[in-house]
Amino acid sequence: MPIVDTHQHLWDLSQFRLPWVKGAGTLARSFLMSDYLQASQGLGVVKTVYMEVDVDPTQHDAEIEYVTRLCQAGDNPMAAAVVSGRPADAKFAQYLARHKGNACLRGVRQVLHGPETPAAFCLQEAFVAGVRLLGEQGWSFDLCMRSAELADGVKLVDACPDTRFVLDHCGNASVLSDDLSAWRRDIEALAGRKNVIAKISGIIASGPGGQWSLDNLAPIINHTLDCFGPERVVFGGDWPVCTLAASLGQWVEALRAIVADRGRDEQRKLFHDNAVRFYRLV
Repeated sequence: MPIVDTHQHLWDLSQFRLPWVKGAGTLARSFLMSDYLQASQGLGVVKTVYMEVDVDPTQHDAEIEYVTRLCQAGDNPMAAAVVSGRPADAKFAQYLARHKGNACLRGVRQVLHGPETPAAFCLQEAFVAGVRLLGEQGWSFDLCMRSAELADGVKLVDACPDTRFVLDHCGNASVLSDDLSAWRRDIEALAGRKNVIAKISGIIASGPGGQWSLDNLAPIINHTLDCFGPERVVFGGDWPVCTLAASLGQWVEALRAIVADRGRDEQRKLFHDNAVRFYRLV
């Protein structure tokens, strides 16, 4: 079954500054397309969508130039990109206008779960206005936030009905959480908003020390799949972050095992078809 990986990270530390990699252990090195091709060998990955890596804000334009070259190269599977952006920034409109004609770009993400980002940050007036601009441009916004703050995500979605949203990493639930009741409620609320899709990604590395099993992954994955339905879910590898707990191949095989009892048509939508449609991949 072919795979579209909608969450492909790459970073070249000879070109970009990523403040967060200090103290990031095995992630504190460059991860290039050649590394990804090796990691994904034999998995059936036919296309990828680049996912921003929180580069220094002064390098947002350089990041776009970097991924555009990769998308246009024709010698790798990258077909589109979701890039860094700061919706609340006073110059965000100019930033979007500058890149509006770039056919490789599909959306913007600002990670909201960093220690410097307070709860409800995404609800400030300027941030909401910026996310609305994304909708006007036909771009999506990725929600990547602490699971305890998903209710803020619901409010943001409600404030931006004409913008498409992607919920990253099943809402960042932890595989070792003793109580998923609030997360379950908020996933149901987000799934009730038709302009939101969910990305099945990231959670394999959510447990301290990389602890995971099919038994603790399955409840999170299945609840997300059941709430959003077969038409509004996509697969994401989250490589190389996933390597904190598992290889890309181990993550793919774990997910395949969890969804094995679902119909082949539903599996193909998850791994391939929905991403082609949502990200407008040729």
